[in-house]
Amino acid sequence: MAVDKKLLSSTIDVIRQSLQADGGDIELVDVDKDGVVSLEMQGACAGCPLSSYDMSMGIERILKEHVPGVTRVQAMM
Repeated sequence: MAVDKKLLSSTIDVIRQSLQADGGDIELVDVDKDGVVSLEMQGACAGCPLSSYDMSMGIERILKEHVPGVTRVQAMM
C-alpha cells in the first residue's frame, strides 16, 4: 500500500508543532515503497538523548496510527 504523502506531510506538521515548542523540529527526508519513513531530527531534537525514544514511541506510533501504509520510522543523520 502506497503512503499518501499529503496526509503524511500534514500529520508531520501537527507533530512538528510540539517539537518546535521545545526548540526542535523534524523534516521528512523520504518515504520508500515499503512504507519506511525517513525523518531528520533538527534543532534541539538533533542532540537530545531522548530523540530516539521520541522517534519510536511518539512519532512512529502517531504516524502508524494516522497514516495508512507507514510501517516504520527511521532517523537520518
